[in-house]
Amino acid sequence: MNEKQYRPTARIVAVRDVKEYRATIAQCVGADDLVLEIGSEWGTTTELIAPHCKLVVGTDISPDCIARPRQKRPDIRFEVLDGFDVLAALRLDLPFTKVYIDMSGLSGYRSLLDTISLLQAYATVLRPKTIVVKSAALKDFSARCSPWRG
Repeated sequence: MNEKQYRPTARIVAVRDVKEYRATIAQCVGADDLVLEIGSEWGTTTELIAPHCKLVVGTDISPDCIARPRQKRPDIRFEVLDGFDVLAALRLDLPFTKVYIDMSGLSGYRSLLDTISLLQAYATVLRPKTIVVKSAALKDFSARCSPWRG
């Protein structure tokens, strides 16, 4: 094991569906947090996060999806961003403390490795305290895991 290698410390919270995703806000987001939401689509969850934190930035790959909440919610920042482009998220140049991820395709078992890889990338590059991800596959898988303690 390389002792000089950076090890992400972000807590990962895996949820099954939108209801669980939104239920985490009250417990995971605090007044001093800077929150990045990946896959905000129409901005509904971003709007729910906003009153709980210092700043929230909602992002989506679709310019059409971002245009609508920008018009409807001008007090909240929305950006066009490919959620798989972690360096683009870094270029937003904000010290995000929480990251919410709700991207299509992350819940299927075929995408489990992609999901873990994406979480590792965000944890390593942005270094948030917590990442909440909507992925039924990850939630099911993690429920069956436990670290060996020796």
